[in-house]
Formats: sequence, structure tokens, C-alpha cells
Amino acid sequence: MEHPIYHITRFEIVAAYTLRIQFDDNTEQTINFEPVLHGEIYSPLRDVSVFNQVELDPEVRTLVWPNDADFDPADLHDWPEIEKDFIEHVQRWIAA
Repeated sequence: MEHPIYHITRFEIVAAYTLRIQFDDNTEQTINFEPVLHGEIYSPLRDVSVFNQVELDPEVRTLVWPNDADFDPADLHDWPEIEKDFIEHVQRWIAA
């Protein structure tokens, strides 16, 4: 199965833990990341001052944070289709 490659062209912080993200195919997603900020890599982003240090990596064209946290741009592009499963996975991981 082919995995589409998307690049983020720009983003904007629109609320706590929420980013509006634009992609190279002229689509856009607004994502509240708060429900998935758990685990070793993502928990530090629960500090909104750390979350707000997000940057656009100019080489791989995805969002990155100072602690090396990132998300696959394809996941962010397709967030409406994967959000429920992603959050359920995180909740099962927290409960374990």
C-alpha cells in the first residue's frame, strides 16, 4: 500500500494545544493535540509553553518540538479519519 507524502507549508497556534496546519496540497486541518499528549515524548508538550515552541522543520516539512517530538505529516493531513483511533490508542496505553 502506498503511503502518501504530504508537507506542511505553514501553521498557526489558534488556541491552547491547537494548531491550524496548511499542507502542500492546499488543504488545512485544525487539530487539538491535548488528548494525545501522553507518554515519554509527548507528555512534556502538556506544558503549553513547551507546546508553543513548535516549529516547522525546513528539511522534512513537518512540525517539531525542542524535545524531538513530531508527528507524521500524513497523519496530520488525515487527522479527521484517524483522530478517534489515535485517541483510543492513547487512552488504552494510559490505562495499561
